[in-house]
Amino acid sequence: MQVFVRDNNVDQALRVLKKKMQREGLFREFKRRRFYEKPSEQTVREKGEAVRRIRKLARKKAIREGLLAAPKPKPRFDAQGKPIAPRGARRAGA
Repeated sequence: MQVFVRDNNVDQALRVLKKKMQREGLFREFKRRRFYEKPSEQTVREKGEAVRRIRKLARKKAIREGLLAAPKPKPRFDAQGKPIAPRGARRAGA
């Protein structure tokens, strides 16, 4: 994994690195490998993860096909705490 430091901004590079590691699932892997996991526990965990993955895909498919209502989008805020228009909303005068 590689992150470039621009303009000696190490804080931003660290944030980017942490986000990449989070997306790859490294923190979850570190936590899981902290203690020994019996093979029987490992199979139970992997089966549970597979069930969750399958349910999530089925839920997304049902939403796409219109069988389930899509979840309401969370309100977004800018740096000053003011609400931002939801994605896909048209601007006035555009």
